[in-house]
Amino acid sequence: LVETPRGCLILAASRVEECLKTYALEGKVLATAKGQALERITFKHPFYDRVSPIFLADYVTLDTGTGIVHSSPAYGVDDFATCKKYGMKTEDILNPVMGNGVYASTLPLFGGMYIWKAQAEIVKKIEAAGALFHSNDFKHSYPHCWRHKTPTVFRATAQWFVGMDLAAKGETETLRELALKAIDATSFFPDWGKARLHGMIANRPDWCISRQRNWGTPIPFFLHKETGELHPRTQALLEVVAARVAKEGIEAWQRMTAEELLGDEAKHYDKIGDTLDVWLDSGSTFNTVVANTPALVKPETDGKPGQSDLYLEGSDQHRGWFHSSLLVSCALNGRAPYQNLLTHGFAVDGQGKKMSKSLGNVVAPQKISDTLGAEILRLWVGSTDYTGELSISDEILKRVVESYRRIRNTVRFLLANTSDFDATTQLVHVEEMLEIDQFAIWQFASLQSEIAGAPDILTGTGERYGLYGSYDFDLAMRKINEYCSQDLGGFYLDVLKDRLYTCASDQRARRSAQTALHHITQGLIRLIAPVLSFTAEEVWSTIYPDDDKSIFYETWYEFFDNIHLKLAGKVDFNAIDDKWKRLKQLRSDVQKQIEILREAKKVGSALACKVTFYTTHAEYLEEFQLGDNLKFVMGTSEASFVNGQNLLAISSSMAPNNPLIQILVELIPHQKCERCWHYRADVGSHVEHATLCTRCVDVVVNQKDEVRDYA
Repeated sequence: LVETPRGCLILAASRVEECLKTYALEGKVLATAKGQALERITFKHPFYDRVSPIFLADYVTLDTGTGIVHSSPAYGVDDFATCKKYGMKTEDILNPVMGNGVYASTLPLFGGMYIWKAQAEIVKKIEAAGALFHSNDFKHSYPHCWRHKTPTVFRATAQWFVGMDLAAKGETETLRELALKAIDATSFFPDWGKARLHGMIANRPDWCISRQRNWGTPIPFFLHKETGELHPRTQALLEVVAARVAKEGIEAWQRMTAEELLGDEAKHYDKIGDTLDVWLDSGSTFNTVVANTPALVKPETDGKPGQSDLYLEGSDQHRGWFHSSLLVSCALNGRAPYQNLLTHGFAVDGQGKKMSKSLGNVVAPQKISDTLGAEILRLWVGSTDYTGELSISDEILKRVVESYRRIRNTVRFLLANTSDFDATTQLVHVEEMLEIDQFAIWQFASLQSEIAGAPDILTGTGERYGLYGSYDFDLAMRKINEYCSQDLGGFYLDVLKDRLYTCASDQRARRSAQTALHHITQGLIRLIAPVLSFTAEEVWSTIYPDDDKSIFYETWYEFFDNIHLKLAGKVDFNAIDDKWKRLKQLRSDVQKQIEILREAKKVGSALACKVTFYTTHAEYLEEFQLGDNLKFVMGTSEASFVNGQNLLAISSSMAPNNPLIQILVELIPHQKCERCWHYRADVGSHVEHATLCTRCVDVVVNQKDEVRDYA
């Protein structure tokens, strides 16, 4: 308590000197007390006939002012919470500022004035009342509208809420409990979305669903002027208003008057101008779209509308559409409107920066579609890990283009080499196919099962659930790409070229290869269809030019009908898979050795080489003795396995592969056959065909079938 020429002032102890200096007053401290001792003491307003109580609050600071501040519960969240804590009733909170920023006409002295213009008049009134000690203009941080960049005033208004911890009539579980239970019953992609949404629901306050806007879905309520209660015929009035809106548009509510709807009762009721929170609008879509479309989702046995298979949106929707849809559905039906919930990140540039016109790093989807094609845009989306931010740039798109070309060129090869193949008459039964073809079918079937969850190749049964089923598109496309480049382009198709190009057109060995290519083509275009939809449709129309059906009428590819399934059971696919994976690895080791010779300018083509495998291991000597077929697997003109008892005597140029096998690659001192390109000692042995080997002469001249059992 400080005595001054203008009377006694109550000041915070640490602010006495600064305040007296600011007020240009001399003063003497008469007494001190804890601030708590002032609790609930009342002060008279300087120019209105009312008193204000002192409430305690820990947000009052000592860096400025007197340590006692005015409280505006209608305009500040902290002040509102403090006043409510002290028992102030909502109706006692003064709220004279209207929505347009003008003081209500009922406010004495300043009614009808714009709040910013009224400030100077308020200062004058305080001064006239003899209560102004000091005034000055100063700049400080003030809330602004994020959209319009104009200052905003927070003000407390009566709102409509959805109670999170209330149970519906006849129910025992609250809305919060129902929503949390529904989250546990939902599958999330990626998994972390579950904890994110769970935390938001568990900790959120009641849902305020009303807004003071001039646009949006109106809340057509009438409140009693004295009691604040809803009109007893609210439900019926809602139906009347809804019918008018359906006929005349959303503005019909603004045109309706209370007298028109209530008659003589209108004088006792206020027409509410609030609109609904837009999240309640969007969160209700399941009830108007899915629930009213039986073809989309069939009703459950309990008579409530069914659930959508999937909701998908950006990661910000855990607090938006996912959130509001969950609450509305749980309130109406006691469960989530979705069974699965997928969240994706947002597109950023190649450096991970948010796209901005000012930075000039925006990549427009339409531009990509116009220049590179819609397939490239689809493949970029499908091959990018959407669980985080999705990076895109010209360099990234170049890699996507390369990936697309690899897949497209693979499909072109498959189509070209099955163009003279009729699957209805020329299909080779699986047990009669060459081993490498059986391996190729098994390998693709495994890929299809992993990506699409397609039926097992032998049993024809299985859960249709795979990488696509779990929405792992990027991993699915990566595996398809690797399959096209490594399993097909890097091995099987390369090995197959000799048989496709040099065997007689209708020879069993060639038809066996085409059978495998037919199966792979049928399966592969189905695998790429979800992402490369246009390409898959183009391929389908190429295969079936006279059929107007779409690839999207098809299901995942099933290799064998019931008859052939029994025959396929005779093939030991697991043993073939193990054997040919090891042969594939041996071929890779051989190709590496040839590449070393190629870089040293010692050899041009792999067919100019012969390879010898030295081993003492009986399994390799017996199982891998593919006879003359071994060279086709290795991509050389000669290849053989030799018992390597005297490994130490072999040339030091031999490359180690594993402890069981040593590899020796050498040049072949023979001529090249101009038809099959193999280097053979018998090239020119046929007088009339001096540039051909005897193998090609037998096929071309003598019409003999070449014996092929393995490759």
